[in-house]
Amino acid sequence: MPQHFLKTADADWYRRRLNGALVLVLTAFLVLGLRLFHLQVVQGEEYRRLSENNCIRLQGIDPPRGQILDRQRLLLVDNRPSFNLVMVPRDAKPVEATLERLAAGTGLDLGELRDTTERARAKSAYRPVVLRSDIDRDLLAAVEARRYDLPGVTVEVKALRRYAYGDSAGHLLGYMGEINTDELGTGRYPGCRSGDSIGKFGIEKTCEHFLRGERGGRQVEVDARGQMIRVLKTVDAVPGHNVLLTIDQRLQAVAEQCLGDHAGAVVAVDPDNGEVLAMASRPGFDPNAFVGGIKRQDWQALVGNPLRPMENKAIQATYPPASTYKIVAALAGLQEGVINSRSEFFCPGALRFGDRSYRCWRRGGHGNLNVVEALSQSCDVFFYHVGIKLGVDRLARYARGCGLGAATEVGLDHEDPGLIPTAAWKKGRFGVPWQGGENLSVAIGQGYNLVTPMQMAMLIAAIGNGGTLYQPQLVRAVEAADGRVVQNGQATVKGRIPVSPGHMALVREGLWRVVQSERGTAKGIRLAGIDVSGKTGTAQVFSRKGERGRDDQVADHLKDHAWFVAYAPSQAPRIAVAVIIEHGEHGSSAAAPVARAVIQAYLAPETIPEPAPVDASEAGGDEE
Repeated sequence: MPQHFLKTADADWYRRRLNGALVLVLTAFLVLGLRLFHLQVVQGEEYRRLSENNCIRLQGIDPPRGQILDRQRLLLVDNRPSFNLVMVPRDAKPVEATLERLAAGTGLDLGELRDTTERARAKSAYRPVVLRSDIDRDLLAAVEARRYDLPGVTVEVKALRRYAYGDSAGHLLGYMGEINTDELGTGRYPGCRSGDSIGKFGIEKTCEHFLRGERGGRQVEVDARGQMIRVLKTVDAVPGHNVLLTIDQRLQAVAEQCLGDHAGAVVAVDPDNGEVLAMASRPGFDPNAFVGGIKRQDWQALVGNPLRPMENKAIQATYPPASTYKIVAALAGLQEGVINSRSEFFCPGALRFGDRSYRCWRRGGHGNLNVVEALSQSCDVFFYHVGIKLGVDRLARYARGCGLGAATEVGLDHEDPGLIPTAAWKKGRFGVPWQGGENLSVAIGQGYNLVTPMQMAMLIAAIGNGGTLYQPQLVRAVEAADGRVVQNGQATVKGRIPVSPGHMALVREGLWRVVQSERGTAKGIRLAGIDVSGKTGTAQVFSRKGERGRDDQVADHLKDHAWFVAYAPSQAPRIAVAVIIEHGEHGSSAAAPVARAVIQAYLAPETIPEPAPVDASEAGGDEE
């Protein structure tokens, strides 16, 4: 074969080998380029985030929650610093060894630390795990002394709520708790996330949108052990607004002191605008116990207490209004024309109706009385006659016109509307018609009637101011942290009591005589230099047909509730008060002295009197 043909064949073979190698090289570079493109372009952001997260972290900054103050700008609720022991599992490697060193150096339970960490690691290795909340100084010092042996373990500062006066006004102020999944899903808490605390009850809840503020954040650089090196960028949190309440803490304390260990409530309001000056409910609870989460045994003790300390008795508990309801019956009777200023009924101590005798609280009777005298002496027989003439439906119409049977819209959760019965209501509820004898009971505030102390406070305030029913007001103003006024409270008129000024004047005269006349049922609480008008009441807990037995023969939990409602000064009222003492028996001796102390403390602030029991005979009787 010629030599040049051999050379040509070799050249073609080498060329093919070279082309093949070139294709392989190009293919390898193409694959490498595609991989680099995928890593740097397609997944570049993700890998950049993961890379930066090894040294740069985003930390949230909780906003300072707004303060709550009383009408005199006395601080009721603010924030205190607390220290939380926190670990980032990704930085704490090896986690088990870090936990062992932490437990050995601080005395914390290793098993509990493991359980807490394992539950949180399932969500995110970079998410801080709170190992202990609100740690004390000794634990803080122990952790800080060993910080370089505890990678990923830090101490964060967090603000916690502080209720300056403990259980005082606890039902009004409320408490905080961790937001749950359902609450997060409602959309009513923008900016909140799992683990945040929100208002769960009282003003803390209803003013949550004012108090919360806006979260901030900072970008920090950390080392391989999770310890912060420097802050790269900060966005400051916006503090929450401060809420100024209408209540007077000094008056609140007097009301609570007067209630003492007795279950009951005191509500004091300004008759001219509906501002709530005091709202006391006993027994109470300390909102500080809920800060950081209440212990299970403490919660069980609260909810298992038969006196219901978690219940705000001012708006959530209902009671028969008893003789305080005679105010409504008198207004209705006068306006409907079934009685007038000259109408008199004879009280022999009882009234026979049908086959039953309905007693008056005074066994010997009151004799002939007109409406003014009947109010001042709280004659049951007089109002039995009024109830017979009016009937339940007309009484109900005026009761609703006085604000009873409906929520006052005070602005707190779970307010009970009470109950004002009608013939149709009873038929629908029990399937039986209204009986004539029931008109007698309902006219003196017994039977199915149920009211709250707040409702009675707003009613007596309306009587005092001449007939205007206000919506009770708790928030006087909302201010930004710099003092700028965000919102001012304003009086809201709900309506007027549907009676003429002349009829209103007659009822006011009767209420003045309750305290100021010699035969008034509350004459024992007169105040020097201050005219007080009011009405006593004694609400039966169970029916006592026939002759009443000795009070000391009745079990404590079956004794009557004691009512007193009042306003003062009588001619130009500045305060109206409603008091209920559960099982206090007599309004004149149990509830009226409490109202007297509250009125005196408000109108004569230089003195804070102790409530002294009033002898029943001195008060004008043994029941009212």
